[in-house]
Amino acid sequence: MLRRLLTQTPSRRLLSSGSPFFSKPSLSSISSLSSSSEPPCSGSGTVEHVEEAGAVAGTTISVDRSALFNPPDHSHEPTPDSELVKHLKSIIKFRGGPISVAEYMEEVLTNPKAGFYMNRDVFGAQGDFITSPEVSQMFGEMIGVWTVCLWEQMGRPERVNLIELGPGRGTLMVDLLRGTSKFRNFTESLHIHLVECSPALQKLQHQNLKCTDESSSEKKAISALAGTPVHWHATLEEVPSGVPTIIIAHEFYDALPVHQFQKSSRGWCEKMVDVGQDSQFRFVLSPQPTPAALYLMKRCTWATPEEREKLEHVEISPKSMDLTQEMAKRIGSDGGGALIIDYGMDGIISDSLQAIRKHKFVNILDDPGSADLSAYVDFPSIKHSAEEASENVTVHGPMTQSQFLGSLGINFRVDALLQNCDDEQAESLRSGYWRLVGDGEAPFWEGPDEQTPIGMGTRYLAMAIVNRNQGIPAPFQ
Repeated sequence: MLRRLLTQTPSRRLLSSGSPFFSKPSLSSISSLSSSSEPPCSGSGTVEHVEEAGAVAGTTISVDRSALFNPPDHSHEPTPDSELVKHLKSIIKFRGGPISVAEYMEEVLTNPKAGFYMNRDVFGAQGDFITSPEVSQMFGEMIGVWTVCLWEQMGRPERVNLIELGPGRGTLMVDLLRGTSKFRNFTESLHIHLVECSPALQKLQHQNLKCTDESSSEKKAISALAGTPVHWHATLEEVPSGVPTIIIAHEFYDALPVHQFQKSSRGWCEKMVDVGQDSQFRFVLSPQPTPAALYLMKRCTWATPEEREKLEHVEISPKSMDLTQEMAKRIGSDGGGALIIDYGMDGIISDSLQAIRKHKFVNILDDPGSADLSAYVDFPSIKHSAEEASENVTVHGPMTQSQFLGSLGINFRVDALLQNCDDEQAESLRSGYWRLVGDGEAPFWEGPDEQTPIGMGTRYLAMAIVNRNQGIPAPFQ
């Protein structure tokens, strides 16, 4: 079966040429906060004051801002505020104090009117970053191999909900459906559910999947690629349950909001976003542990006390935990599995939040809504959350993307594709292959020169959550 999938005729869609634009950057490539345990003020070294919400008039509290990173290229020139900036400032003013990094991140990315993802195509060379499905068709084809193998382990059910979280342009799903098109029993079992909150990206997915509307009120269509029903939902909870489910979450977790905490002489304090006297956004530390700090730090049970003792900063995503638990409960009761691929670490995350605009790093607080915000994924927290939610699931991995794709047979696939293409397509294939697995264990073709972009092979990790009755999924055996 794998050989049949890996040796099919290549698509005539032109492969990505392996452009120098990176996808999501490595943790080491961004400036981090100082490890000082005594947080001084962000620029001058003095102590600022903010009014405490609900406090007696005239009462102030001190807020330390030690070692908080303020890049030299941060512009303080007065500029007209965007609608999103006005909205964020109104929230802070209404609260009477700063908001969490998590709330700032959520507004910046998914605010219905001005969020980064909501109104335009942000992917590819003309966008702000590039993802694996846009690098090469082989990525989506390998995910197709994985879904067919899991479907076989599930006992070939006649109906399966295939859910993709954050499908971007729909490129991965397009390549998956084309790559598995010869397995009619599989494709005919599929009901595709795309979890996407952006109206602009929903339209793009509808177009790329060659959908014809069947029920606009129910956001249901039929994809001409496989005659498969396609549904759109704003959240995973909206997807009907009670049916065997396969979930794909590729570069979805990294965009979920994170809370950031910094160690100080007062203990763990939460990093917040405030508005300074110059009307610019700035980072501050809470004057005392917030409810989020008290609750979330206790939930880090997957990290040993020794690990936490060495850290000066900690990053935690409660929405990632909640999403994982929803997935695990669904898989535990309905059968199926989930595949999570993202850049992250097999350990607790210290400080990784970053902003990318037009393929370049920018300050996190500059021009909110114009840049992508993302953070490293804490894979141990995903494992812990899944196992905590359901006794009927098992968690496998993480393994590197290079190991994952190599074990599924990407080497055989690229070899088959190279037999049926011209010189330009061959170069594009090799470049795309390198981007996907480079710097990892799978490559049999090395990058051509020192200018070859850094590969995603080891920076991206893969993890699977499956129903306990289905055994160990490929390629985690």
